[in-house]
Amino acid sequence: MSNEADGTFNTVSVVGLGYIGLPTAAVLASRGLQVIGIDVSEHAIATINAGKIHIVEPDLDIVVRSVVSTGNLKATLIPQAAEAFIIAVPTPFTDDHQPDLSFIKAAAETIAPVLQPGNLVILESTSPVGTTEQLAGWLAHCREDLSFPQQQGEKADINIAYCPERVLPGNVLQELVANDRIIGGMTPRCAARAAGLYQIFVRGECLLTHTRTAEMAKLTENAYRDVNIGFANELSIICDRFKINVWELIRLSNRHPRVNILNPGPGVGGHCIAVDPWFIVSAAPEEARLIRMAREVNDGKPNYVINKALKAANQFKQPVIGCFGLSFKPDIDDLRESPALSITLALVDAKVAEILVVEPNVDQLPDVLSRRDVEKVHHNEALERANIILLLVAHKEFNGLSSDFLNEKVVIDVAGVLSH
Repeated sequence: MSNEADGTFNTVSVVGLGYIGLPTAAVLASRGLQVIGIDVSEHAIATINAGKIHIVEPDLDIVVRSVVSTGNLKATLIPQAAEAFIIAVPTPFTDDHQPDLSFIKAAAETIAPVLQPGNLVILESTSPVGTTEQLAGWLAHCREDLSFPQQQGEKADINIAYCPERVLPGNVLQELVANDRIIGGMTPRCAARAAGLYQIFVRGECLLTHTRTAEMAKLTENAYRDVNIGFANELSIICDRFKINVWELIRLSNRHPRVNILNPGPGVGGHCIAVDPWFIVSAAPEEARLIRMAREVNDGKPNYVINKALKAANQFKQPVIGCFGLSFKPDIDDLRESPALSITLALVDAKVAEILVVEPNVDQLPDVLSRRDVEKVHHNEALERANIILLLVAHKEFNGLSSDFLNEKVVIDVAGVLSH
C-alpha cells in the first residue's frame, strides 16, 4: 500500500468529519484517492455513507454524493490503515480561556494502533504553538515500536506536519483548492511529504516552514482580523454616543488608500476568530496586551447590544423583540460561538419581552432556544408583530426590508443591514 519511495499517496484517512474535515475528505476523494473518514458521531457516519451531508456548505452535497457512489469515500467509527492521516477535530477553550486539546489527544489515540512505518500524520486543527509536537509525543507514547521526528529526525518511521485550514464557511470547496497553504514540518522531510499530499488538490502555493511557525501563522491571521474588528466595534460604540452612523463613517474612512477598517457587528463568532487569539494570550499573557484587549472589546459587544435592546423594551407596555439572525456570519447555518445567538438567549432569559427569532438558514432552532419555547417566524411576520427590530446578522433575505414597517418600529441595526 505504501508509496513513500515515489512520494505518492493512494489512501488517506481524515479524522473529524465536520466543517473542515468533510470537505477535505470529499475533495481528496474527488481526485481519485481512497479516503477513509473517521468520526465519533454515528449520525454523521450514517449520513455520509448514504451520500448525504450533516452540515450546510454550498455544493458539498454534490461532491459527497459523487465520491460515495464511486466508493472513493467511506466513513467509519473504527480507524483503518492508511498512508496519510489528516486530523481535523475541534480545539475549543475552557471557561478560563485555556486551550482544550482533548480532541486532538483522542484523535492521536484513535489512529495510533493502525500507524505503519512510512505513514504521514498532519494536524489541521487550529492549535496553540507547540501542539504538533505534543501530538507527536502522544503518538510516541502509544506506539513505542515506532520512531517519530522528535526521536529520529529525518530518519523517523512516522512523518508529522501541521497545515492549518484557511477557508471561509460558505465558500469552502473553492478556497480549499484555490488558497495558498502553510505547511509546517517537524523536519524538512515531513514538510515536503505533506506538501506532496496537498499538491494533489491545491492550486495555490504550498509554503514550507516549521510546525511552530505554521501554528503561529494561523493564530496571527485570525488575531489580526480580531484586532481590526475590535477597533470597528469600539468605533461603533463611540459613534452611538455621538449619534454618528458608523457604517457611513467607515465607508468614508476607507476611501483613504491606506485605510481598511472592517465592519462592526454584535461581537465576533465562529470557530476561529473568537477562539484563536486566546491561544496566543494564554501562552504569552504579559506580551499579548493588544490582542487581549481586542478580545475583551469583542467579547463585551454582545452585552452592549443586550442593554440597548432592554432599554428599548422599557418604552413599551408589551414589548416584542424580533431578533433577525442567529448564525455567526451572514448566509450560513453555523451557530458556533455566535454572538447573535448569545444575545437572543440573554434576551429570552431576561423575560422582559416576547422574543421572535428569524433565521432563514436553519430549519429548527437550537435546543437552548427551543426548550425555552421561543418562536421561529418568517421575517415578514416578525416585522408585523414586533415593536423592536434587532438586526443581528446581515443575511441576504433581510436586504430591502420594508421601510413602511420599519418606520413604525424601534430599529437596532448592529449588522449594517440597512446600510447595504
